[in-house]
Amino acid sequence: MAQRAFVETTELSAQGRPMRPVDLVHLARQCLGDENLELEILRLFDTTLATYFQRLTLASSFDDLAINLHAIKGAAAGVGAWGVSELAAALETELRDGRPLRHERIEDLAMVVEETRDFIARMLADKEGP
Repeated sequence: MAQRAFVETTELSAQGRPMRPVDLVHLARQCLGDENLELEILRLFDTTLATYFQRLTLASSFDDLAINLHAIKGAAAGVGAWGVSELAAALETELRDGRPLRHERIEDLAMVVEETRDFIARMLADKEGP
C-alpha cells in the first residue's frame, strides 16, 4: 500500500502519468486492489515482455515486426507500463508509415524494456522477502 501512495505523489510525465516504469495505481485498479493478482500479473507481463521483445529482435519481415510491436504495446498498456507502450506504439506507427525501424530505435525500446523488467524484479523480490 505504501508503494501505491508513493506513486500518487510522484512527479508526473507530460501525459500526467507517474514516471515509474509501471503505474501501480493503474495496475491496482485493473486488479480491483487484489495485491496477489497484481504480483501474478506482473510476473506474467515480465515473461510476455521478454518473449515478445526477443521475437522482435529476431524479426525480419514487416508482419513479424508489426505483430511483436503490437503485442508489446498492448501488454504494456494493460499493466500501466506507459513508457514501453508509448514507445512500441511510436515504432509501430513508423513501421506502418513505411519507415524502416532503425537499430537505434530498437535499442531505445530495449532500454525501456530492461528498466521495466528490473523494476518488476525489484517489486517481486520485495514482496517475496529473503
